[in-house]
Formats: sequence, C-alpha cells, structure tokens
Amino acid sequence: MENKKFDANSAIGFLLIGAILLWWLYQSSQKEAAAVDTKKTEQVTNGTQSGQNTEESPETANFQTDSISDYKENLEGTFGYSSQKASTQNKVSILENDLLQLKIGNKGGQIVEAKIKKFHSHDSLPIYLVKDGNASFNLTLTTQDGKKVQTKNKYFEPELFNDGKSLSMKLKVSENQYLEYVYTIRPDEYMLDFVIRSQGLKNVVNTSDPAILTWKMKAFSHEKSLSYENRYTEIVYGYEDGKDDYTGQGSEDENEDKEIEFIAFKQHFFTSILLADQPFETGKFISRNLVEDEDIDTLFTKGFTAVVPVASVGGEFNKTMNWYYGPTDHDILTSYDRNLDEIVSLGWGIFQWINQYLILPFFGFLMSFLPAGIAIIFLTISIKLLLSPVQYKQYLSQAKMKVLRPEIDELAKKYKDNPMKKQQETMKLQNKAGASPLAGCLPALLQIPILYALFMVFPAVFDLRNKSFLWVDDLSSFDVIAELPFTIPFYGDHVSLFPILASVAIFFSMRLTTGNNMASSQPQQEGMPDMGKMMKYMMFLSPIFMLFFFNNYPSGLSLYYFISNLITIGIILVIKNYIIDEEKIHAKIEENKKKPKKQGKFARKMAEMMEQAEQQKKAQQRRK
Repeated sequence: MENKKFDANSAIGFLLIGAILLWWLYQSSQKEAAAVDTKKTEQVTNGTQSGQNTEESPETANFQTDSISDYKENLEGTFGYSSQKASTQNKVSILENDLLQLKIGNKGGQIVEAKIKKFHSHDSLPIYLVKDGNASFNLTLTTQDGKKVQTKNKYFEPELFNDGKSLSMKLKVSENQYLEYVYTIRPDEYMLDFVIRSQGLKNVVNTSDPAILTWKMKAFSHEKSLSYENRYTEIVYGYEDGKDDYTGQGSEDENEDKEIEFIAFKQHFFTSILLADQPFETGKFISRNLVEDEDIDTLFTKGFTAVVPVASVGGEFNKTMNWYYGPTDHDILTSYDRNLDEIVSLGWGIFQWINQYLILPFFGFLMSFLPAGIAIIFLTISIKLLLSPVQYKQYLSQAKMKVLRPEIDELAKKYKDNPMKKQQETMKLQNKAGASPLAGCLPALLQIPILYALFMVFPAVFDLRNKSFLWVDDLSSFDVIAELPFTIPFYGDHVSLFPILASVAIFFSMRLTTGNNMASSQPQQEGMPDMGKMMKYMMFLSPIFMLFFFNNYPSGLSLYYFISNLITIGIILVIKNYIIDEEKIHAKIEENKKKPKKQGKFARKMAEMMEQAEQQKKAQQRRK
C-alpha cells in the first residue's frame, strides 16, 4: 500500500476557496442590511423633523398583509408603485399640538389614533376618539378597466413638511401620478385642515363617477353612566344651507339627505366631525346601538357609518375639508361659525333660544369666577327671582279662589241638581269678584319654557364635566352615596342623594302651592274628573317620579331642582305670611262685586254657550 503524503498546495487551495466563500457571504449580508436600512429610511421620510416622529404602532407591530392576493395586489395593482417603495408594516406619523395628538397610518393614509390631551375619562384614563382600529376612512376608486380600489388597504408614502405641522400621504401610480391626503394641524385648535387631491389620475381612474368616501367609527364610552351617555351619542349632520338632522336612538337607524355640509359622530361630551368647504352632493348615515345590556360594562356605545360621494373636477380630485376631534363644547363649536353649535343638544324652538341667548351666556359668566356647584346655585337664585312676579300672581289667584270658596260651596249646594246652572253662577261670581282659575294657570304656563330649557341645557354643559361639589365628584353625572347589590327597574343599582333631596323639596313645594287650594278653583262637575283628587295624586306622584327618573341624570340638574324648590318654599311662605292679607283680599272682592263688571270676549262667549246649553236641556225636558 502506498503511503499518502501531505500536499501543501492542496491545503492552501482549500483555504483560499473557504476564505473566498466567507468573504462572499459577508458581503451579501451587508448588502441586505443596507437595503433594509434604506427601505426604513424611505418609510419615515422626515419623520423626526421638528420634534415629530414616525413610529411603529404597538397594536400593529407584527402586521402582515391580510392575504397573498392582497400582497400581490398591493405590489402589482394600479397603485402598486407606492407599495413597492413603502413598507408592508403599518407605520404611523404624528401630528401634535397642545390640545390634540394624531397618529396617521401609512396603511390607508388615515388617522389611526386621536387623543384629546387635556381631558380624561371618569376612571382617569386618557380620552381617545380613535384607537385600536375603532375607526376607518376609505375612498373607493374605480379604475379605467372597472376594478375597485379600496384606499384603506393601500400603503401610502408619508412626508412631513411645514415644520412638521403638515403631513402628505401619497398613494402613487408612478412618481408623478398619485392620490394624496394632506393633513395640517393648527396651533391650539381641535380643528385641522384636510385635503384630498390627485395628480395625473385622469387616465388611470374612471372619474366620470365620483369616488365613494366611507367613514366608520365605533364610539368609545368615556362617562360613568353608560345608558345616559348612549342617550346623547348620535350622528348629527348639517345639510342644505344651515339645516341639521340626527339619527335616532333605536337599535338601528338610517338617514339620507342632500347637500351635506358636515358629519358629526357625537359621543355626548366629545365629537369627531368631518366638514366640507363645498357640500357633498348626497349623504347616507347609519347608526347602530352596540349596548345590549346596560348593566354590563361595554367598550362602545354606538357604531356609526357615513357614506358620501367625492366628485372630481376636470378629471382630478381636489376636495378641501376639515377634521375636528374635540369637546362637544358649545362655545368652541360656535367659534368656527359653521353651524356646528347645532351638534349640542339645547332643545328646539323657544327652548333653544332661551338656552342659547340667556342661560348659557349667563351660566358661562358665573362659571368664569365661581366653582361649578356654587354657579348652579346662583343661576337657580337668579331664575327664581326673575320668575317671582309670576309666582306671586299665581299665588294671589289661589288666595282669591280660597276666599271665594265658601260662596262657591253655597252655589254648589243650591244648584246641586242643575250642574249647568251651578257652573253659570260660579262663573258669574268669579267674574264679579275679579278672580279666575285661569289667572293661576297662565303664570304657571309661563314658567314651563324656562323649566324645560334648563332640563335640556344641564346635560349639554361641557364645563360641568368632572367638576366636583360637596360629595359629588362629577356634576355632569349622577352622584352615588350607596351601591346596591341588585338593580331596581327604572331606578338603577345605586342611590343618589340629590334626587332624594329634590324629591322631598318638590313634595313640600307642591303641598304649599296646591295643598288646601286644590279644590278651590272649580266645583266638581258631573261626568268630569275630580281635579282636587288629581292634584293630590300629583302631589305624591311627582316626587316619586323625580326620585326614579333623576337617579341616573346629572347631579347638577338634581341640585338645580333641589335649590329651586327650596327657594319656591321660601318665596311662598314670605308671600303667604308677609305680603298677602286674606282679609284685604276679601274686602277687595266684595268691593268688586258691587261694581258693574264688563265681561271679556272669552267669558262672554263661554256664558253664551252655557246659556244655550241650558235652554237646550230645558227644551229636551219639556219634550219628555
């Protein structure tokens, strides 16, 4: 056997070949790393300029395309140029001022997070109007070959400019052909500018038909009372030169209108609004209730969808709009002079006017230098003083009727077998004495617009949100002094103190105003309901209704009713004991009886009708 000898030349050859392989692998890995770094640099173009940055969204850090076909469409479709250059990971760019922080994702070029910086939820969490995929913004385009393109699935190229206050999101067909979204945030404002425009798409996209803009959102719950918050969560939209409408509170509601000027996804105290400089031609709005059981904690209150067309001009898109993400604050919304104050629920007709031009300005003035609870008390005192002359007239009428009561009872006995004659004589007596039951009713009716206006305004006052008073930690929500281990229908699972105090005050207030005078206005007529008994029932039922109904309403509203009825009790006691003298009233009535009294048209007409009825009754009796 031949012995093998060490071949130095072969060994050197193998070493050289191994070194070459190692060098080639090293160079390949370096090129790959450089390519990745270059791609990342392109994705975050200017992302760190002026304190702004582009970052990976935590909830989409491991984002993958939905399917192989989506991936292929993104790379090879009509707008594949952007996807070839952009990352298939969902990156976000940030626009921010002192009030608002917005994150815009390159997938869809849409806002993926909107944070209101100066407010927090009832459990001290940040206020997000958009987060974790609860909202989507999509433009549906039709290509020249009839394919539908959904922008929410496409990857845009971001570029910050204007010192980081403006962001361009471009979806490209080529370097000079693209669809662009431009966002511009304003200093110290919740309103930002938004433009949809295109360049060179005339021969790519079929622009003879408008693009379809679809905006969807699930409204987060931020407040303590889910059911109460849900009651004021709705779509509000403006249309046709200043008109406005809203979706209902049912399980699902759908509206359509023309000339849409703004769309608001209202979440009681916070609102997301899309506004157009030139109205959208039409609009379709869908609202769905997402609260199945009010006793179970839920993340969302309602789901909203708005669909509007975006028309092209000369084959290109150029739509100027605005976004608003901020408080549903009447003063802030009014300042934009775009009819946005209609988003705040102030009632309708005269009730809205009272709130808009009287209650809100005065209450805002009080809030400028007083704590919220004290401001409510001063507002209540001011309103009661304003209405005190009306209340005086009402009580004076009741006092006159009380003085006449013995004579009315005598007439009732005298004509007990003739109800019509009894009514005629009673009206004659009241007319001669200058006392009328209507004199007590009319002043009460005059108070109703203000009382109802206040009922509407308290839930809408943003400044009451998270304001404390005594044991109440939030005057815009119910106060809690005890949690119940069960739920009482129509009442809830907690006990609120202010509704209890208001109910007690209402009971004594009604007792003073109606107690001994309930049957004084008119004698009981055959076949007619007993008004005295009805008023007695109301005296007991009204406080109970107040107790149940207001247990889940804002404590600020219950505080108002409590203070209001306390003041009413005080005013009535002062009027009764120090102002009205029943002996003088009686003397005045006797004096009036002696004077010839001219009947008014209404009283004369009533007397004529009753006289005719009496004659007809006598004629019928004679025929029998």
